[in-house]
Amino acid sequence: MKKALLILTALVMLLALGCAKAPAEPVNIAALKGPTGMGISYLMQEDSGKYNIELQDAPDVVVGKFVSGEIDIAAVPVNLAATLYNKTEGNVVLLNIDTLGVLYIVENGNTIQSLSDLAGKTIYATGEGATPQFVLDYLLAQNGLTDQVKVEYVGEHTALAAMLASGEAAIGLLPEPFVSSVLVKNPNARVALDLNQAWEDASGTKLVMGVYIASRTFYNEHPDQVKAFLKDYAASVEKVNTADDAASVVANLGIVGSEAIAKQAIPRSYIVSITGDEMKSAASAVLNVLFTANPASVGGKLPGDDLYAK
Repeated sequence: MKKALLILTALVMLLALGCAKAPAEPVNIAALKGPTGMGISYLMQEDSGKYNIELQDAPDVVVGKFVSGEIDIAAVPVNLAATLYNKTEGNVVLLNIDTLGVLYIVENGNTIQSLSDLAGKTIYATGEGATPQFVLDYLLAQNGLTDQVKVEYVGEHTALAAMLASGEAAIGLLPEPFVSSVLVKNPNARVALDLNQAWEDASGTKLVMGVYIASRTFYNEHPDQVKAFLKDYAASVEKVNTADDAASVVANLGIVGSEAIAKQAIPRSYIVSITGDEMKSAASAVLNVLFTANPASVGGKLPGDDLYAK
């Protein structure tokens, strides 16, 4: 009898082991240096084994890896999420909003107090053909300034930041953390206009800039990992916005150039984690504005409601 019980117990244990779930594979995530990298910084620091996180300099690299399937979850500009949705016939799910407006007009001087003061001026800008251009074009049009402002596009954020830091450029449109890098290097430079506020005034919507997306395949097949990521990411965002060591963490991970820059950049980067109905409302509103201004900015048509995670 005892022998039979031992055999039965062994069989039950073997069955239980056979039915146990194998540990989940780490989620492959790509973020961008700058505000989206800031938001995920504490997940990078913790190195829990749940995530393989890589930082990239440009959205193009992230998109290539995402489309090829190398990356499960990716940080991209909101208009690029819509474009990818259209190009992949809906194989994209928007998980959260990670940054609001991070765009600023920086001036060497003190002449720009409002958008109307840009009349007759030349703005040096980055982001031609991307969100910064679409935002600037919209704001100039809404304020009757399209034909009164000359915009000269510079290829790289770092190049324009250097021009503003040296005084070569008087007025520039830059995102964080490049704004802070200019202010740290040039005491005569200042933030003249916050385009997040200007956008809200003109459109009545939040200036959604960055989002995290997942492939629909990954989203459908790994709901628990998606849920865990959103929870962990929100906790990381909370730390970035409140922890005393946040600037040090961000700088040590190479997300920005120095702790001094990080200290200035974090408060101006509007790092958030907005999900659910609030995410859908804010993201769809800004995509509608962009589509009306320039359909190509969102891939030619507005995405369906299934873009947004439930």
